[in-house]
Amino acid sequence: MLAVIAATLSAGSAHAAPHATLGVTLTPEKLGAGTTIGFGFTITMPHGTIPPPLRGIDLRYPANIGLITSGLGIATCEPAALERLGPSGCSPDSLLGFGSARVEIPFLEDTLEEIGEVTTWMAPIHNGHLNLVFLAEGKTPVSASLIFPGIITAARFPFGGSLQTNIPVIPSVPEGPDASVVQMTSTIGPRHVLYYTYVHGKRITYQPNGLRLPDTCPHGGFPFAATFTFLDGSHTRTKTRVACPSARHSRR
Repeated sequence: MLAVIAATLSAGSAHAAPHATLGVTLTPEKLGAGTTIGFGFTITMPHGTIPPPLRGIDLRYPANIGLITSGLGIATCEPAALERLGPSGCSPDSLLGFGSARVEIPFLEDTLEEIGEVTTWMAPIHNGHLNLVFLAEGKTPVSASLIFPGIITAARFPFGGSLQTNIPVIPSVPEGPDASVVQMTSTIGPRHVLYYTYVHGKRITYQPNGLRLPDTCPHGGFPFAATFTFLDGSHTRTKTRVACPSARHSRR
């Protein structure tokens, strides 16, 4: 696994804007083979204050990394079923990956923190676009499940596509302010994902192939970028690259 530390560019404004860092991994990173993309971000504010609630993420990824040919998401998950029944409401063959999210809630003179589990699912195609749906499940101090959608669209060079996600308002304790997402990780790919099929009437498990890396690596590495928008109208941008694998590593 190759971890990458991002360089961060923050939008200027009259007031202090949030800062974000983006990290991306490709596991394994072997040209021409399937991989799992792992991505994560951290949002901070100057002087350690809590950032405003996050409302949207636009994650852009390299060209020639296709979800359609990955063998992932051979079934789809209806968001209404996921919201009503949780993971049991969807076929395991629609699962795309796992992650976690950390939110912070300003409360009196203290800060409440919650870490929830995140799962990513393939949703039905809409208007010709691939759609994803995320389920975030928190336990304490706020026990709640949140559903938020993602849509995959085309992106300008040097990127091949964009995953745009709308984050709903996250309620906190009664009469308290909305929670702020300060950290999140997620994967899309076969790592820790099992699908099911039937061979001669017998149910067997298997791992899908994963998102296929191109046969060649772009000059300077695989580019990724993200734009984060917030409830107060501010935004911040960040970008990073995953370095090209060495020739020896790529042949493994």
